[in-house]
Amino acid sequence: MQTAGANFNLREEIKAYWSARAETFDLSPGHEIFSEDERAAWHDLIRKHLGPGNGRKALDLASGTGVISHLMDDLGYHVTGIDWSEAMLERARAKAASRGRIMRFHLGDAENMLEADSAYDVVVTRHLVWTLVDPQACFREWLRVLKPGGKLLIIDGDFVNASFAERLVKRAATFLERYNLVKAGAPHAPSAMAGIHESILSRVYFSRGARADAIARLLERTGFSPVTIDTDLRRIHKAQAANFGFLKAVARGLQHRYAIVAEKRRDP
Repeated sequence: MQTAGANFNLREEIKAYWSARAETFDLSPGHEIFSEDERAAWHDLIRKHLGPGNGRKALDLASGTGVISHLMDDLGYHVTGIDWSEAMLERARAKAASRGRIMRFHLGDAENMLEADSAYDVVVTRHLVWTLVDPQACFREWLRVLKPGGKLLIIDGDFVNASFAERLVKRAATFLERYNLVKAGAPHAPSAMAGIHESILSRVYFSRGARADAIARLLERTGFSPVTIDTDLRRIHKAQAANFGFLKAVARGLQHRYAIVAEKRRDP
């Protein structure tokens, strides 16, 4: 069990890590969107679980450079993005300005957002839950800011437990790249930061892997109902494949990646 002080230090390390990643974040496949096919696949996933925007208010948690915020804006949502990295927020604001989008991005903590109760119709987050130190505290906060009947959409994955097939494909990709038998894909993160990433991953709540069923149980315990899991992200993975190289794209498709949609019960 970590002490409160240790948790604070870990959270600061996570903040510093993503701030350092901001400069190259959008260069990584799987972060920014590099094709209209991928954009359409993301739109379909969001519409499937949240429906069209129609001016409804959406909160993008850990919004980073605003990739998901732009998808939500495309679909007609009125978007607010929060992130605790000012470096990420600077890029999100610049991207929105360059594209002529009206979105609000501000500094905030997903565990203590200082947003009003029942302020949003939907809350969405991608690749945040696996980094959480205290997920249930965060889920209580996310439930609080949702309107009754509002929905939370979590897009995440287990980046710890690789299946035998995934490990085999990754080893083959590494071998072929080493001998220039296939072109190396764009790196997902700077190699110099790999040790920092591993250190953080070893100390977060989901250090043994963020499995969808475990997250769903925590959401239900927090008060969300119903909670459903969608593991069919094949269209997104297929659209991303051209930017990863064949074998790395296959490995990504073998990972336990998912979308979870959880609803705040309406008042009786």
